[in-house]
Amino acid sequence: MKSEKNIWNLIESCLHYFLYNVLRLKLSPLQWNGLIQFVKFGLVGLSNTIISYIIYLIVFSLMQTLNLFSDFDYLIAQVISYMLSILWSFYLNNKYVFKQQENHKRNIIRALLKTYISYSFTGIFLNSLLSIFWVEILQLSKVIAPCINLLISIPINFIINKFWAFRDSKKE
Repeated sequence: MKSEKNIWNLIESCLHYFLYNVLRLKLSPLQWNGLIQFVKFGLVGLSNTIISYIIYLIVFSLMQTLNLFSDFDYLIAQVISYMLSILWSFYLNNKYVFKQQENHKRNIIRALLKTYISYSFTGIFLNSLLSIFWVEILQLSKVIAPCINLLISIPINFIINKFWAFRDSKKE
């Protein structure tokens, strides 16, 4: 627990130094807290991507070894890794990014369901539509399109999670 806090403090200190001393930005405490929350969300997303890929490789290799569903093994591995990585992301976001406020309550099951919905919206629906737009209409590279999607989907996913999935209600 203490080492986790030290890691977050180190990240905050580095970001603080860069923004205030290198870029000479002036942020209000509210802006600073929002930025820190967004950076934490991004780091959780990065870990989510790594975990998803590791799970994909494990499940895919296991299915290959056992010769299970050989025509669809990569798709099944993809779905399993996606579902488990969202669970991973939910845990970290709930614990470190969108902490429950004092005098508020959070329905964990409802927040988890909303998290799956938000990731499905941005991760599948929105990214698919954007990819079609970039590749088919604007004729951009199929390699570049997913990178552009991240610039759009990450902030949208952050907003959806912050103001909908992890929104707490006041205790009565």
